[in-house]
Amino acid sequence: MGISAVCERFAGHLILSWGWRRSIYAFLAGAFSALSMPPFDFFVILFITIPVLVWLLDATAADPGNSVIGKAWRAFKVGWSFGFGYFLAGLWWIGSAFLVEAEQFAWMLPFAVILLPAGLAIFYGLGMVLARFLWTQDWRRLLILGASIGLAEYLRGTILTGFPWNTIGYAALTTPILMQKASILGVYGVTVLSIPIFAMPSLIIAGAPGARKGALLTFCAGLLLIAADAGYGWYRLKDSSQEMVSDVRLRIVQPAIDQAEKWVTAVEERNFNLLLDLSRGDDQEELPDLSQITVLIWPESTFPFILTERADALTALGELLPPDTILVAGAIRTEPPAPGQTRQRVFNSIYTINDQGEITGAADKVHLVPFGEYLPFQEMAESMGIQQLTHLQGGFEAGRSRMQLDGKAAGGFLPLICYEIIFPGQILDEDHDPEWLLNLTNDAWFGNTPGPYQHWRQAVLRGVEEGLPVVRAANNGISSVSDAYGRVLAIAPLGERMVIDSQLPGRSPATIYSKTGNLLFWLLVGAFIATRPFRRT
Repeated sequence: MGISAVCERFAGHLILSWGWRRSIYAFLAGAFSALSMPPFDFFVILFITIPVLVWLLDATAADPGNSVIGKAWRAFKVGWSFGFGYFLAGLWWIGSAFLVEAEQFAWMLPFAVILLPAGLAIFYGLGMVLARFLWTQDWRRLLILGASIGLAEYLRGTILTGFPWNTIGYAALTTPILMQKASILGVYGVTVLSIPIFAMPSLIIAGAPGARKGALLTFCAGLLLIAADAGYGWYRLKDSSQEMVSDVRLRIVQPAIDQAEKWVTAVEERNFNLLLDLSRGDDQEELPDLSQITVLIWPESTFPFILTERADALTALGELLPPDTILVAGAIRTEPPAPGQTRQRVFNSIYTINDQGEITGAADKVHLVPFGEYLPFQEMAESMGIQQLTHLQGGFEAGRSRMQLDGKAAGGFLPLICYEIIFPGQILDEDHDPEWLLNLTNDAWFGNTPGPYQHWRQAVLRGVEEGLPVVRAANNGISSVSDAYGRVLAIAPLGERMVIDSQLPGRSPATIYSKTGNLLFWLLVGAFIATRPFRRT
């Protein structure tokens, strides 16, 4: 039996599947799709798994019965099962954070590893309901699938504070030459456009009667889009000069402090001195003297104490920094209680500090992490004995708005703490015009798992979308400097204690995405849905 016949038989089996078997197939397709995300980047798998999803939706369209609820439920089960497999296989590493202090938080591990993927999968389920009611027998169903998944991903990244981690369009953005389309479409637009491309094998292998009509033309159009994508990436990179900001040198410190020891009082002085030693380059002889550095950068929540309460620490920082060198570091910041309250307010912040040991600027984290920095229904949860991972009574306060900070010779920069950088279209506004983006994070919570790799890729892509270089400092990796086209100039691998020096790349001309945001995403969704002939069949 030839390969073509095997593929035909496989597709036919999926189309005729029923009940729990259909859900299992969808779950497995979703789970294997997670291999398309970092650190694997095996995006080719989607040329198999997305056609499987198409054939399973073909199966729901072929089901007997005309009940609206029945149609919706069967499509929802396919989408939810696919999404559950995808998120379970792609986000299992989140459970690592609950094992840092296993004696207190291990009981929450099943909820994090299972309930979060189950909840996120609801968006895929709803997306497949929409697709089912717009479904056709021909090539248009691929466009409908792209629009439906794109809408599901957008809503996932927006509703209930949003969590757009591993938006499936990232699979089409694995290298700089393939990243450039994000400067036009953003990751949501790339998702809408890439899903039909990944689904193309379903056009030439099998389908319901009439499904192959126009398949060859559509397949050729898809190949042209792939070629145009690579061609545009090559053209944009070819014409982009990797110009550096003159007289600016960055130093990024990656201390690789174990998360279990990060806030232990007994070792706080050791950890602080480690940062001072690394900043001077004591362990790396090839590093130039700190006097040649313009901006020294430490990661999120660097200080194992409240910096403003430690005059000796500020003095040590002033002694560390040469004239005209500034330190940018993550810190916990406190304010007096709000009127009518007794608890002081605590913020996850970024400080700029000058060579006199003076704090010259501060920006607070606006987008907090649920269960990490605050609890939904905080007071009720705490009354039941539930704590967030950071142990802070009452939780962190969210900053009122993003603040651009002054990098002196390096120009203004926009600080983004931890996962604030994963939200497409929510980075810049008319009040900010930075020269670069700064992402400070602490991925030590997740150890040597796919999580830090996925986080890093998303940070790099925000720079391509907005046309800005991204400077990233992580406690345990991955720290890096990437330009406005996604090319990496310097990198500190995951798990390594090290320091990297780099020049600061210049910004690119304003991108289409930075000007229009998700407008093209919405136009693509509308155009793809409009291809469906709206008549009763």
